[in-house]
Amino acid sequence: MKHYSPTDYVNWLEEYKVRQKAGLEARKIVASFSKRFFSEHVPCNGFSDIENLEGPEIFFEDELVCILNMEGRKALTWKYYAKKILYYLRQQKILNNLKAFLQQPDDYESYLEGAVYIDQYCNPLSDISLKDIQAQIDSIVELVCKTLRGINSRHPSLAFKAGESSMIMEIELQSQVLDAMNYVLYDQLKFKGNRMDYYNALNLYMHQVLIRRTGIPISMSLLYLTIARQLGVPLEPVNFPSHFLLRWCQGAEGAQPPLVVFCLNPSPQKRKGLSFCLVLKVLDILQHIQTLDPGQHGAVGYLVQHTLEHIERKKEEVGVEVKLRSDEKHRDVCYSIGLIMKHKRYGYNCVIYGWDPTCMMGHEWIRNMNVHSLPHGHHQPFYNVLVEDGSCRYAAQENLEYNVEPQEISHPDVGRYFSEFTGTHYIPNAELEIRYPEDLEFVYETVQNIYSAKKENIDE
Repeated sequence: MKHYSPTDYVNWLEEYKVRQKAGLEARKIVASFSKRFFSEHVPCNGFSDIENLEGPEIFFEDELVCILNMEGRKALTWKYYAKKILYYLRQQKILNNLKAFLQQPDDYESYLEGAVYIDQYCNPLSDISLKDIQAQIDSIVELVCKTLRGINSRHPSLAFKAGESSMIMEIELQSQVLDAMNYVLYDQLKFKGNRMDYYNALNLYMHQVLIRRTGIPISMSLLYLTIARQLGVPLEPVNFPSHFLLRWCQGAEGAQPPLVVFCLNPSPQKRKGLSFCLVLKVLDILQHIQTLDPGQHGAVGYLVQHTLEHIERKKEEVGVEVKLRSDEKHRDVCYSIGLIMKHKRYGYNCVIYGWDPTCMMGHEWIRNMNVHSLPHGHHQPFYNVLVEDGSCRYAAQENLEYNVEPQEISHPDVGRYFSEFTGTHYIPNAELEIRYPEDLEFVYETVQNIYSAKKENIDE
């Protein structure tokens, strides 16, 4: 109802008809995406059909949200593409707002507004607004004012009204504000820098920084800057090498040399440098990293996944390869797509979305992954699996075993390959089933055997 004015007359029957038409059109487009983009990620020009839609965009979005809210374990492929389309629609609107923001004159310095647009762009399905973020910051400002009142009950900042842009020029008064801010942010509310997981994206999103009270220099500086300016202290952002800092100008221009404020922690002795090693290597090195540390995911897992997909696309250029279990060369393949597996060595849970009768990777990858040390070496089936930590891996058959207590795999690409989770296994969507037409029957038989054996063990 937020999209309708209570004072306007609305022909609800006509509105319903328009909504119904938009819903049918949305479902038609979502259904087409799997067939069109199964073998590659949706390209930028893949959304051209959506840009030419007639009717209110809000109705189209509403249908996509309805698809996402369908019963949890079904219509996984529809949900996968509905989410991608919804991301695109909302991100386009946010991008337009961000572009307009960047065209503002230089003296229009609402850094918080820009940060919120970036937060919205990266989290388009979350309910994030500048109004809500500002309200949370205002509540922190109130705590600072309460502390400041104890330091100096006649401090001019206490008389500021919301939205004012007044500045205090006396250094002592500015210092009192910063002291009160440091106490509230770091002692009372326990805001801190995330040294253990520095490159976690949550450290950058303002709504998450406020919820978790954890950030990194750029997000913490932005919060600190916003609060200080509301209380009349002129701080300026400094794009320092390897860090984002603030400069305290200390009174009138030229009165005092500026000081640098490090916003992760107010204690100078705790200021530590942080280094970053960006890994951009080929598939064998990436998966070697994952082998050494099974907990690795994030950027490394993302690169592994896209490299595997690149290999698959190369195969697609020759044509769709259909793999039949009844084929003699596939006689050693014990598992099938859709089965929930467990890695014997690393213990992770995963679901199979593809298999090869022998290892199809190059000699370099085989050597780096130490495949020759396996009892069956590379002359055994290997499986493409989606792992619960969000990564994609290529695992040897002898390293996998059935998971007798299957659970859903929370991988973002599950819907790309599967339409439903039954409680024991995943059902492949139409595009995956074309490539493995005999696997589904094998899955049913395998699952039945597993749970029959499990029941017998329980009975015994």
